[in-house]
Amino acid sequence: MLRFLAKHKLIYMLPIAFGLYNLAFKDADIFWYMYTFAILVLMSAATMFSEIKEELRTWQSFLYGLLAAVAMYAILLGGYHLVWVLSASAANSIDGFLSSYTPESVWHLLLLMFIVVPGEELFWRGFVQQQLKQYMPAYAAIGVSAVLFGLTFWLADFWPGIFAGITVGIILGYLYEKKKSMPMLIIAHLLLLVLVFIIFPF
Repeated sequence: MLRFLAKHKLIYMLPIAFGLYNLAFKDADIFWYMYTFAILVLMSAATMFSEIKEELRTWQSFLYGLLAAVAMYAILLGGYHLVWVLSASAANSIDGFLSSYTPESVWHLLLLMFIVVPGEELFWRGFVQQQLKQYMPAYAAIGVSAVLFGLTFWLADFWPGIFAGITVGIILGYLYEKKKSMPMLIIAHLLLLVLVFIIFPF
């Protein structure tokens, strides 16, 4: 039994992940504390169970990360305006989510930079996506891990976020398979959040 669980870690890690995300989204007032705790747990598991890849030079990681962040921002911005055209109530839910969870202090930004973003990438792309490749081709693993990542927003009752998470997950998952650089993913993810929350908020 232990050998089986050691080989099929997703059987218990995915329920743990969704349970932790659920706890984090239960109360917006303590979100940053609970979310940081959740990501620390998942990041610890990912570093224990996964081999983290880095096959790009530093300047390449920054360049590809920047380009990926801009591309993802453009896609999400286009999706946001499309949602406004199709459903004002859905667009209002986006505004409500962003106002509730936008970083409000330097402390929040530091948590994003050093724990939340690295932890999410280590867990969802570095661990979950790689584990899924035991059971399916890489392209399918990218899609399934992206859907699982997107479904975390369901726990926040944020339906448009599911599609945004899936889109971002597919792009980052594809880049990880092609470029094999975790720092590039972390840079892309972090720059995307900086664009969405700080520089050019929706």
